[in-house]
Amino acid sequence: MKPIQGTHLLSVLSSFASIIVLAACCSAPDARLTRIDPFEKVLPESSWLHEYTEIEDVAAGENAVFQFALRSVSDMKDVKLEVSSLKDSKGNSIDDVRVGFVDFVHVGRTTPDPARDAIRSVTLMYPDPICDDSRPRDIPGGKTQPLWVSVKVPREAAPGIYSGEVSVKGKGISLKGSFSLKVWDVVLEEPMLDVTNWFRSDEKAFRFFSKDGEIGSEAYWEYIRAVARQMKECHQNTVMVPVSAITSRTGDEGFEFDFSNFDQMVGIFMEEGVLKRLEVSHIGGRMGDWSSQFGVKVPGHDKLLPIENPEARSYYAAFIPALNAHLEEKGWDSIYCQHIADEPTRDNYQSYIAIARFVKSLAPKTKIIEACHSHNLADVVDIWVPQLNFYADDYDFYCERQALGDEVWFYTCLAPQGNYANRFIEQPLLKTRLLHWIGFRYGATGYLHWGLNAWRVDNPWYETTGINTESGNVLPGGDCWIVYPGQGRLYGSIRLEAMRDGVADYTLLKMLERKDPALAKEICRQTVYGWTTYDMSADHFRTARRAILQALCE
Repeated sequence: MKPIQGTHLLSVLSSFASIIVLAACCSAPDARLTRIDPFEKVLPESSWLHEYTEIEDVAAGENAVFQFALRSVSDMKDVKLEVSSLKDSKGNSIDDVRVGFVDFVHVGRTTPDPARDAIRSVTLMYPDPICDDSRPRDIPGGKTQPLWVSVKVPREAAPGIYSGEVSVKGKGISLKGSFSLKVWDVVLEEPMLDVTNWFRSDEKAFRFFSKDGEIGSEAYWEYIRAVARQMKECHQNTVMVPVSAITSRTGDEGFEFDFSNFDQMVGIFMEEGVLKRLEVSHIGGRMGDWSSQFGVKVPGHDKLLPIENPEARSYYAAFIPALNAHLEEKGWDSIYCQHIADEPTRDNYQSYIAIARFVKSLAPKTKIIEACHSHNLADVVDIWVPQLNFYADDYDFYCERQALGDEVWFYTCLAPQGNYANRFIEQPLLKTRLLHWIGFRYGATGYLHWGLNAWRVDNPWYETTGINTESGNVLPGGDCWIVYPGQGRLYGSIRLEAMRDGVADYTLLKMLERKDPALAKEICRQTVYGWTTYDMSADHFRTARRAILQALCE
């Protein structure tokens, strides 16, 4: 046999290597699809994937979520996702099923006071937005890509076990994964928790959604409708409409008010079924730094004015009665509540009380709602919304207010941190869901968060943290928003779905409380042991939920 010459051998090997590289680029024979526990946050660097095969338990009218992880050593090209309807053995089907890629976002500033179970990513990239449109994408080799399946179970769904299938297709790739859920003989009632996520309706927020049109244009109202639909997705039923939607001018007989934009906005939220309660946003704010006194907004003045100022009193003596008369005319007075100024503290509560009492002197039936850092507001606040840690500190006081007929909710924002549950991206999804178990455990009837879509950066799909330039407080990853903007639509997130499912849990617990109060209380207690102590086992959580469904069936 004639030996191969050195140059010829190099040529043969080079050609062979080219073939190997071409094959690796065009296909991913090592690609694998693994079903993962949906409570697990799959990081791009995750390589050890624990397969999860459990059947998810839901009531009719709930949502079920499933997660898969796609990974290959080689690049994957033009990857497309498809998902089937779910069917049971009798031919019944559940057709409202969506699948999407979970995108990764950057958390550039870690939470200053992290929890003991905070998730740490070496890349600082975390899963959050769900991109559930139909666009294919390329996935680089060595990166783990989570996929999210969300199933909306209709209220009329027959009890039974339903199964479906997700398909992943691309160049040289064809993978399938199966999943199942059990619909119990229980129908979820309308959400029993009042939930509000404040939204941004200003020019900057609108521009993330559409480059065309102005405030008040058709495109703008499409944006407001998209916001309303995202609220509906997460069981939100209380909406804070900006007071700036009501314009005013000085006429021949005093102040005149135009409610047309306000009415259109409220009408959209009503049409989309998210308006059980109507909040009107704050009429006042701090006149200086955090500890300064409160003043009110008055047209024609760049700075806030103290309520004792004659111009301020004259304006609100006209505005508050006009607002109440309009709400009564529209039939909205029974669902209306009013914010005065955000987060009063022991340093400025007296100026808050002065404004609130003036408002109530003009419209005695007005219910005042406030996120508060002080409980020195008795007899002016009707719906108390303490920050979760202040709720814990002053729990006896808030129980007393409830006994006297007031409502008590709670809120989270950039605080509390540490081991308190919150909705930060760095926290486990289970902890975000448990926020509403905490509400049930301690008797809160509502939940508030300030940031549905307070996009503060140029690219919310990348950086998710912020910083308060006045105080230096870090706004942890995900604190400012829980939905993501796209041109002409909004995208949800895995945190938004966890919060939605927590509202459903709260409602199921309230349903069980009517039937067996002691059992409902004990199931919750064995999951939420205290204000900062929770059983973070996903298996335990599912056992507790199954116990609720089982008890409701009996």
